[in-house]
Amino acid sequence: MPAKDSDIISRAELIQQAVATLQLSIKQIQESGEVAPSGCCVLRYQARGKNGTYWYYKLHATQKIFPTRRPDKLSKYKHLGKAGSPAHIDAVISVARRTQIDYLQSCIDSLRQNWADLYDNLKNQK
Repeated sequence: MPAKDSDIISRAELIQQAVATLQLSIKQIQESGEVAPSGCCVLRYQARGKNGTYWYYKLHATQKIFPTRRPDKLSKYKHLGKAGSPAHIDAVISVARRTQIDYLQSCIDSLRQNWADLYDNLKNQK
């Protein structure tokens, strides 16, 4: 086998190992707890009451995905309550997990493209 081919195969194996490592990281994040759906974020909003103004938090999605009290209706929002409530903290952490997974997946996608580029270069050299 020519040295160039051997070098390309060696680099391809390193890329595959990196992809496997990133996939394992994604699996560990998923197993660590709830992961927010894609496109979700935690937003703060203001409500006025008898005794003043209050800040509350909601999980906001780009599409209607959250169940409501009516079984045939979905909402873009999941109300979380006040800052520091268990629902608020859980939502923030689940969005953080989603962000980590999305970033790791983009790295995997990039590496897979790099792997394809290696073999395109190999074909072009022959």
